[in-house]
Amino acid sequence: MSEGGRPDQYWFCLKHHRVETIENLCPGKHRLGPYDSEDAAAHALEKVAERNEAWESQDRDPEDDAG
Repeated sequence: MSEGGRPDQYWFCLKHHRVETIENLCPGKHRLGPYDSEDAAAHALEKVAERNEAWESQDRDPEDDAG
């Protein structure tokens, strides 16, 4: 597969904060994806935040939360 991907895929550009398609892709270092839908790409940062929170809560020491 080429660097650009397929015409039916979408990416979220971290530099411009927009959904991109194969016709207007920024370099790979600036994007998340590919996603199968424009909506999924548009919510990429929300998904990243959810996953980060889940991973951080797994790594957290339960005694730290006891206060």
